[in-house]
Amino acid sequence: MDTSNRQITFTPDLFEPVHRSAEDAEKIRGAPVGFWGDAWRRLKRNRLAVAAGCVIILIIALAFVGPWLTPYTPSEQVLERQYKTPSLSGFWFGTDEFGRSMFDRVWVGTRVSLYIAALVTVMDMCVGMAYGALSGYYGGRVDNVMQRIVEILVGIPILIVAVLTMLILKPGILSLTIAIGLTGWTSSARLIRGQVLRLKEQEFFLASRSLGANTFRLISKHLIPNVFYILIITLMYTVPTAVFFEAFLSFIGLGIQPPAASLGALINDGAAQMRFYPYMLIFPAAVLVTITISFRLLGDGLRDALDPRMRQ
Repeated sequence: MDTSNRQITFTPDLFEPVHRSAEDAEKIRGAPVGFWGDAWRRLKRNRLAVAAGCVIILIIALAFVGPWLTPYTPSEQVLERQYKTPSLSGFWFGTDEFGRSMFDRVWVGTRVSLYIAALVTVMDMCVGMAYGALSGYYGGRVDNVMQRIVEILVGIPILIVAVLTMLILKPGILSLTIAIGLTGWTSSARLIRGQVLRLKEQEFFLASRSLGANTFRLISKHLIPNVFYILIITLMYTVPTAVFFEAFLSFIGLGIQPPAASLGALINDGAAQMRFYPYMLIFPAAVLVTITISFRLLGDGLRDALDPRMRQ
């Protein structure tokens, strides 16, 4: 029987409407997802960024609890056990020329380096955000003068700033923080300024201004919240840069001084013994590289999750 030419007729009685209550409709549609909720969902899909975040959490935890995992202390000097090679039954990272546990010193040094990086990041966030927001908001001559100041600071080599700071202040955490933070905020200030120049031409900002909102409210309620995601992304790159530069200054003798430990100071000590005792260099260098790569991978993931242009 040939059914190829049969016509199928649909009549209204073949269909029955499905009645849904308001509660059922809400369940089907799901709860509304805001900007930060959507960003968190996008970030979780990036396995590399999530793994980098887990590594960062692990390193921070070890920086605080690592020295408590062994029966030794970072400053305990016992010459009878100097240059012990790494072993699971003894010293996990070996010992240095004074018989001090390298495992304890590496994590104490990591704590110091992260502490300096955190101070620099806070300085970068506060100064860069305020400076960039004010420059972009006022515009005109004020913006022109403020940006010329930024260009002057950017043109000064940061190593010269660090050396001059160390000549005025004694080498230590405070002087390192000031040396790194004096010019480190300029990049975030430029980014914030560019976004503020764009946002202050938007309708929501013009409407708020026409309703009589003062300068503080315009900046704090409308501008800064809309550029905060850019600041977070920038800070994820500021931390590894600060850690690396602290290590560099300590490596050339301008940073943390012995017997205090930092990643740069430990790498400097390990470089002197690299030929015969390479483990003294390998472990602190590995931690430094891991911190740098992890923060940059997390920064890339946050950029993909928070930047509206990446959602297209």
